[in-house]
Amino acid sequence: MNIFLWILQTLLGFLFIYNSAIHFNLPPDLPPNMAWMYDLPIGLHYFSGTAEILAGLGLILPGLTRIQTRLTPLAALGLVIVMFGAATWHLQRAEFAQIVGNLILAGIAGFVAYGRWKLRPLKDRA
Repeated sequence: MNIFLWILQTLLGFLFIYNSAIHFNLPPDLPPNMAWMYDLPIGLHYFSGTAEILAGLGLILPGLTRIQTRLTPLAALGLVIVMFGAATWHLQRAEFAQIVGNLILAGIAGFVAYGRWKLRPLKDRA
């Protein structure tokens, strides 16, 4: 279970770190399924990008350094909240394919949060 949780949290971490870069540096040629990003207010880009990069780092760094490992499930829970916010944004725009993706990511992040709180918590250095 520990290895499975590490795989999930690493993949989620890098996904959200990458995605946060898009929020801060919006390229002009996004694919059509990501064109909604052009309509997102700049303040929401900064908020989402900041939340996603902090959560992505929080999924990976505490476990690697074994410092403040309690931050990992909190980072995962933060991503659940961000993904529900994203699903709400897409629901208002009737972008149902994106909602499914948001809910899947929220479910994975929720599983990581539960797994690192209850199933296989990370331990700080003694």
